[in-house]
Amino acid sequence: MESEPSGRSESDQPLALAIVVPLYNEAAGLADFHSGLSRVIATLPYKTQILYVDDGSTDRTPDVLAELRARDSSVVYLTLSRNFGHQAALTAGLESVDGDLVVMMDGDGQHPPELIPEMIRLYGQGFDIVQTQRADVSKDTFKGWTSRAFYSLLSGIGDVRLAPGAADFRLISRDVAQVLRQMREYHRFLRGMTSWLGFRTATLPYQAGTRLAGETKYSLGKMVRLATDGVFSFSLVPLRLGIAAGCFFLVLALAEMLYVSVLWLVPGPHRLVPGWSSVILMVTIGDGVTMALLGFIGIYVGMIFQEVKHRPVYVIRPQRLSYRRERLDERT
Repeated sequence: MESEPSGRSESDQPLALAIVVPLYNEAAGLADFHSGLSRVIATLPYKTQILYVDDGSTDRTPDVLAELRARDSSVVYLTLSRNFGHQAALTAGLESVDGDLVVMMDGDGQHPPELIPEMIRLYGQGFDIVQTQRADVSKDTFKGWTSRAFYSLLSGIGDVRLAPGAADFRLISRDVAQVLRQMREYHRFLRGMTSWLGFRTATLPYQAGTRLAGETKYSLGKMVRLATDGVFSFSLVPLRLGIAAGCFFLVLALAEMLYVSVLWLVPGPHRLVPGWSSVILMVTIGDGVTMALLGFIGIYVGMIFQEVKHRPVYVIRPQRLSYRRERLDERT
């Protein structure tokens, strides 16, 4: 944890707390999660709003949310028109709440709500961001190894610094939330975006809880896509690597030219044999570097293409549409 800055005055203490929880097919464990979260909230002296964001679930998650809303006035929820992804759901929630403090956390039970009071305490000490770091990521598992490799890569080549095990479980102040809302990029990597802001940050280690129900919705493909967004959104190093590789093979080509010239000019019994193998090797390697560089450029161009279209990061399904669908179901 970073050294503690000076504490906040009483006038700076939070008055309202907003909790954003993205959900995707979490109906089986949602009621238990909400019960645990409510017990923690009951101990806090703040006006609290819990915003659940249904990221296009195909199970009973919307029905469970409606039941929670009917029983608990602090609950509000949004339903996205389809599955836009975890980062988009978090963004939808962030842009729909208004609190002095905003907590982002997952609704599967792995982000323990018992950490929220400690997060608020650190905010009171002067931190604008309290970023959690999962302490039980094993180095021996595939996920643990790839996670550490990714964060080391991004910290090494990007303009952000992320600790291995950093999660989308964090507390941010109103000032941080306002700036994040102004960052409208389509490819979103909130862990990097939050770190990039440069606000005073505390790191809070935690032990991940047991999943309440079901299996993780973060497939290997989704993790790779998130990692790609992180690398290409915060670094131009892949392009620079292509330039460096091109310069390296240019030096090799010059060395080859010098070698051939010496064989032609220096008298002796040696005979210059047409070196088709070396030529093929150089051409193959050079073409490989060219194709890799073109691939990097293609990714950046594709991301620019998606940005300039200015499509929304998410689309919220109006509640009246859900009502009409329910009426149609009743008629059938």
